[in-house]
Amino acid sequence: MEVVLLVAFAVLVAAVSVLALLLAQARAGAGRSGGAIASAVGEQLGAMSARLEALSATVVGVERERARDHGQLREQVEAAARQAGELGTTTAALRQALANPKARGQWGERMADDVLRAAGLVEGVSYVKQRPLPHGTVPDVTFFLPQGLVLHMDVKFPVAAYLRHLEAATAHEAEGHRATFLRDVRDRVSELTTRGYVDPAGGTVDYVLCFIPNESVYAFIHEHDPDLLDFAIGRKVVCCSPLTLFAVLAVIRQAVDAFAVQRTSDDIISALAGFSDQWERFCGAMDKVGRSFDGVQRSWEELAGPRRRALDKRLDRVDELRRSRALPADGGAEEPSRLRAVSLE
Repeated sequence: MEVVLLVAFAVLVAAVSVLALLLAQARAGAGRSGGAIASAVGEQLGAMSARLEALSATVVGVERERARDHGQLREQVEAAARQAGELGTTTAALRQALANPKARGQWGERMADDVLRAAGLVEGVSYVKQRPLPHGTVPDVTFFLPQGLVLHMDVKFPVAAYLRHLEAATAHEAEGHRATFLRDVRDRVSELTTRGYVDPAGGTVDYVLCFIPNESVYAFIHEHDPDLLDFAIGRKVVCCSPLTLFAVLAVIRQAVDAFAVQRTSDDIISALAGFSDQWERFCGAMDKVGRSFDGVQRSWEELAGPRRRALDKRLDRVDELRRSRALPADGGAEEPSRLRAVSLE
């Protein structure tokens, strides 16, 4: 609309300029012929017509661009409206789900499952879910720790008052729901101390985990109740958000791995101790065999040395007696030589 007004104003200015020019020429050329005046007016009208055509083309281009920009803007506005509608639907569905305690518990368990998988834990190996305890209570998750210890975690958490706080129409109403929510949180922490999740005599560690499945809720609690951390720790309860739970699980997994390495090292040391005992026995048996060989060697040396020389002397004496008496030897003349050729080696 502004462009059309500008064009009309420009056309009006051009027409006024032409009329003023014609009036001036008419006064200046009063003595000239009417043909000269008509020619001048024609020239001015032609120039004005060319200007108007150029101006019309510019206006058409501007209108075309404005229409295109308007169409794009309309599409963007419609897309933003669709996204806002989808977001509102999703928000309403989430609010409705969180308002249902059962659905809220399932959502919290799903969040816990995602964190457990991200931490690399395996169900049935690193932890179990919903395993009843001897006194009847059922923790949501039970983690297996070294030396037969376990760590329990509860996932259910009250957020109904928190949602009402967000939806409150007045500051006074919001403050009331905020106080109710913080009171519910403390009641939940106190409740966990009565469920038998902390039982060192029964094989648990000295703490229980309370999982808060939303970082915003976790931050809201600590912002508006800074003493809650000391309150919970004093009752052996550790509150965890998804991020802090991941850190706790990383420590648990590291402890399990370190214990496995230590246990393997102990097995290796025990095996080495058994090997050392067997090696000592082997060395004792080897020494005994060596001593036996030493005895055999000494006996052999005695046979091959003094005993053989003594026998050789007797054979030499027999030979001398035979030669002195010219007696033939039994078995032929070569018998003494054959006897001397006998070797004990």
